[in-house]
Amino acid sequence: MLRKNVIRRAMAAAAVVAVASGCTAQAATGRPVADAKPGSSATAPEAAQTPSASDGASPTGRPSEQASETAKPEVLMAGGSKGQQVRELQARLAQIGWFDDRPTGTYGPVTVASVKGFQGKRGLPPTGDTDTVTWQKLLGMTKQPTRDELDGKAVNKPSAKLDPRCKTGRVLCISKTTRTLSWVIDGHVQSTMDVRFGSQYTPTREGTFSVFSKSRDHVSTIYHTSMPYAMFFSGGQAVHYSSDFAARGYNGASHGCVNVRDKGKIASLFAQVHNGDKVVIYW
Repeated sequence: MLRKNVIRRAMAAAAVVAVASGCTAQAATGRPVADAKPGSSATAPEAAQTPSASDGASPTGRPSEQASETAKPEVLMAGGSKGQQVRELQARLAQIGWFDDRPTGTYGPVTVASVKGFQGKRGLPPTGDTDTVTWQKLLGMTKQPTRDELDGKAVNKPSAKLDPRCKTGRVLCISKTTRTLSWVIDGHVQSTMDVRFGSQYTPTREGTFSVFSKSRDHVSTIYHTSMPYAMFFSGGQAVHYSSDFAARGYNGASHGCVNVRDKGKIASLFAQVHNGDKVVIYW
C-alpha cells in the first residue's frame, strides 16, 4: 500500500512538471478572453507585464523621460505687419518669382499668398506667416536686395545652378527652384526667362525629355485654351506662352505645362529650338 502511495505521488509530480514546461504562465486580469462563451470565467492574459512608456515607467521600473515638445519657430512677420523688413521680404520673394507686385512694406493678402506658396513648395507648413525657419530658407536662396529692388524699380533674380545634364548639347534647362528656363548650348546660357508650373494636382513632370513636336498656334484639345509657341516634351505637357501667366503671375498655375510669360522671349526661343533638343526639369 505504502509502495502504491509513493508511486502515485511521483506520477502527480511528473504531471505538474509536464504541464509547466508546455505552457507559458499568464497573469489573470479578470477580463474575459475574446472568444470565451457568455458566462465563462476564462480570462485573457495581461496585455503587457512590463510597464510601458505610456504608464510612465521604463522596462526597468524607472520613470521614463517625457519627450519635450519641439518649440515652434518664432513668427517674425505676419498679416498686418509693416516696416522695412517686410519690404525686404517682398523684394527677396520677387527675386525667386514669388512676388510680382512692387514692395510696399505692408504685409497684405498678396504677401500672405506669396509666403504660403513659397512655404508649400519647400515642404514647410504653409501658414503665410514668416517665421524664423521660413526667413532663413529665403535668405539662403536670395541676395541682399538693392535700393532699386526695395523701391520696385528692378528685380535681380539669382541665376539657376545648371543641372549637370544641361551642360552638354542643346538643352531647355528648367529649374523649379528659381522658376526659370535657361536656353543652354554646350554649357553656355543663351537666354533665361520666368516660368511657372502645374499645381499639386496637375504637377509638371521632372526628369530628362526631348522636344518631339512644335506648334506655333496650338490650342489645347482638352482645355480649349490657347498655347502659342508650344514645344511638347512629355505627352500633353509643353513649354508655351501663357497670357494668364502674363496677367496674373504666380497667382495661377498651369495644368502641367511650363508657362512662359514673356511673349518676345518665347517667340525667339521657339525659332531656335529643334525637335530632338533636350529638356531637363529639376529642383
